[in-house]
Amino acid sequence: MSSEVLQVQNLRTHFRTRDGMFTAVDGVSFSVKAGHTLGIVGESGCGKSVTSLSIMRLLPTRIGEIMPGSSILLNGEELVGKSNREMCKIRGNKIAMIFQDSMTSLNPVLRIEKQLVETLRTHRHMSKSEAHERATELLTQVGIPNPQARMRNYPHQLSGGMRQRVMIAMALSCAPDVLIADEPTTALDVTIQAQIMELMTELKHEVNTGIIMITHDMGVVAEIADDVVVMYAGQIVEQADVKSIFKNPKHPYTQGLLASIPRVDMKSEKLYVIEGMLPSPSNLPKGCKFSARCPQAIEICHVQAPQLIEVQGNKVRCFLYEGEAES
Repeated sequence: MSSEVLQVQNLRTHFRTRDGMFTAVDGVSFSVKAGHTLGIVGESGCGKSVTSLSIMRLLPTRIGEIMPGSSILLNGEELVGKSNREMCKIRGNKIAMIFQDSMTSLNPVLRIEKQLVETLRTHRHMSKSEAHERATELLTQVGIPNPQARMRNYPHQLSGGMRQRVMIAMALSCAPDVLIADEPTTALDVTIQAQIMELMTELKHEVNTGIIMITHDMGVVAEIADDVVVMYAGQIVEQADVKSIFKNPKHPYTQGLLASIPRVDMKSEKLYVIEGMLPSPSNLPKGCKFSARCPQAIEICHVQAPQLIEVQGNKVRCFLYEGEAES
């Protein structure tokens, strides 16, 4: 059984605005095993990225706040409450992140070599020559041809796929225990997406890193994830292994996400869509947060908030399964 390298318990993240304090992440709990991938899926605005920024302790200063009672354990070490100076030694070293837009994540005025070497010298205390050699190995490992020449390039001289590979190389340079990938293939064409997914799967097995893959694409989840968390309006609405999610989805929101995927074996004039919009954190509905959009909503859904219960191995936040809950 794989060891858990990251444990998130009751994570609650609030944001201060002119109109008051709003909840972006509401009581989220999950764990990540070494050599495994956890997929976090949901529509834009459901709290996926805020969850990742909370784990990395990269919330906007004075606006975002992790609330008391939240716990983020990295190999048993509590991250909540650590100073920024302490976190600087952990970020990029024990836990790393690949952001969605590689063009804005890489420094546009520094050559690729400088950015890779700096990371290695900061966290691994290598000499300049050792760091240069290791940087070349990393670019080769992520499938960049002629790495010596690419090291001398600036980010704008590389294609989107190449830049994303450089980001992966930087993230893996210190062999982190946990790698968070926030929509890493969104801006890439389908062929490059497939290559990046294949690369991350290979590296996961080689380095034994635990990966959190944040995405709205259920196809990506099916391809790379071992376990899945489905988020809606800042909460987990369903949680299970990837086979259970696809073969036996229980929450109406999960069912809607899967029904929205185009299928070559079914002919239909229109794709299925989940009616309505994700509610604003400033105006959440009473009761179940999905009730206004749910085709299976019953009376209690509009007045009382459901708890996350275990049903046939899946954890699901829905009143439809109250009678089936496992003790």
